[in-house]
Amino acid sequence: MDKIRLISWNVNGIRAAQKKGFLDWLHEESPDIVCIQETKAHKEQLDPELADPEAYHSYFSSAFKKGYSGVAIYSKREPSNVKCGFGIEKFDSEGRTLIADYGDFVLFNIYFPNGKASKERLEYKMEFYDAFLEYADALKGRGKKLVVCGDVNTAHKEIDLARPKENEKTSGFLPEERAWIDKLLDHGYVDTFRRFNQEPDNYSWWSMRTRARERNVGWRIDYFYASENIMDNITNSFIMPEVMGSDHCPIGIDMEI
Repeated sequence: MDKIRLISWNVNGIRAAQKKGFLDWLHEESPDIVCIQETKAHKEQLDPELADPEAYHSYFSSAFKKGYSGVAIYSKREPSNVKCGFGIEKFDSEGRTLIADYGDFVLFNIYFPNGKASKERLEYKMEFYDAFLEYADALKGRGKKLVVCGDVNTAHKEIDLARPKENEKTSGFLPEERAWIDKLLDHGYVDTFRRFNQEPDNYSWWSMRTRARERNVGWRIDYFYASENIMDNITNSFIMPEVMGSDHCPIGIDMEI
């Protein structure tokens, strides 16, 4: 069996992350697959060493709107197929999804929408959630093993954020958003981190406005989910709060395939 490490990280702008040492981190950490969210760039806007890092195949999905959203995968293993999006234009136009088929498993790298801006964006977020789940369930129904990672923009339980009571009416911790994660788990997906770690105070995002990271007043809104049929292959799931360079930190899983 091959041991592989997958990392997911919302970098809050990949060019900004490059200036903060992203490439040094990538080559030192040397994970097998890195899923990036919120690139805020098109591939042609990037320096060659960021567009195609040494030892990695690279894949990008960018929003029509410049400087917004966007996801990327850097992978030492070459997938047999990579798709951008679900085939639904109103979601795919924001460059939020890459789906890479590795044969042993299908990897979803997703930057799920944020619902805070308006009632319309919250509706868009919930519709996106449902479109994703329908697409994933269809693959799982055909016997595929799925790994889903990214910035989900929702904390699931009270343990997953430092100030649950104060945020009950804030998008990211609304009852309907949390209920959707319940539904996801009911459909046969596993929150891998909670399979290995039940401890509080584990967060992946901190507000930059209030020096929240220094005080660890955070939210766990970045996840690796996996279909039940691949959980035996996952040996660890972890958060890397010591890694700086974004308002999010990287998260990861180790697998044996």
